[in-house]
Amino acid sequence: MSVDMSLRIAGVKWKNPVTVASGTFGSGMEFADFVDLNTLGAVTTKGVASKPWAGNDTIRVAETASGMLNAIGLQNPGIDTFLERDLVFLEKYDTVKIVNIVGKSIEEYVDVAKQLNDTSVDMLEVNISCPNVKEGGIAFGQDPSAAAEVTKAVKEVTDKPVIMKLSPNVTSIAVMAKAVEEAGADAISLINTLTGMKIDINRRDFVLANKTGGLSGPAIKPVAVRMVYEASHAVEIPVIGMGGIASGADAIEFLLAGASAVSVGTANFKNPCVTAEIIKDINDYLERNGFESVRDIIGIV
Repeated sequence: MSVDMSLRIAGVKWKNPVTVASGTFGSGMEFADFVDLNTLGAVTTKGVASKPWAGNDTIRVAETASGMLNAIGLQNPGIDTFLERDLVFLEKYDTVKIVNIVGKSIEEYVDVAKQLNDTSVDMLEVNISCPNVKEGGIAFGQDPSAAAEVTKAVKEVTDKPVIMKLSPNVTSIAVMAKAVEEAGADAISLINTLTGMKIDINRRDFVLANKTGGLSGPAIKPVAVRMVYEASHAVEIPVIGMGGIASGADAIEFLLAGASAVSVGTANFKNPCVTAEIIKDINDYLERNGFESVRDIIGIV
């Protein structure tokens, strides 16, 4: 039996429900020797800002039990380099192109979205875990009204479907999901990393120069599955689930919980071929259990 792995997210057709988490796959070029990008449902790029960001001081990465902490600080070369180099590379491939955009003010988000509007990019993913400098550094993704404001501003300047990437560092993920949906978001993705910390007991100092970092990897998967379930039941728009996915079984768990697609992050660092393996595992699961389409298992628990 042939299984239909395709689906539509906000009107955009994906070959299968697997993409990669922003910041773990570069802009595709870095992993092209390991994974045929044509086989992915979508490629999601590292965050792109209106101008180059230097990122945080080192040390910026630390291993933890079943995961890692990172405080890269969204280092990126900016929109000009992305358009001249990275997008030109991605245009060689027949896969959905999702560009993650970042900003420290609404104006910065809008600037990047405007510049991407007349390009071959298929979708925008808006990272609202960035600090809102004008509001004392509170992340846009931690305040429903601020998240809604960013969503509306980006939607006003682009024809591309807009995916709002939600932070788990909130009291209610359902409230955040509904806020961006009501503001016009076409889809949501979650979860971004959980805030964590590691201390070196011998140096009696913080391991990361930034003191705190984003926790990712298998350790956060149960939290991510729960939040995807809650968010998918709170909104009508599609949900892209992520957080600790390292196998086909992990990905299927998210789909059953209500995710329309999944995003693989930290696992790419351990096994750069993991996305191809996950796509095969999902297909095999569907065949084995008599499902005709991947769409048949979305949110059935």
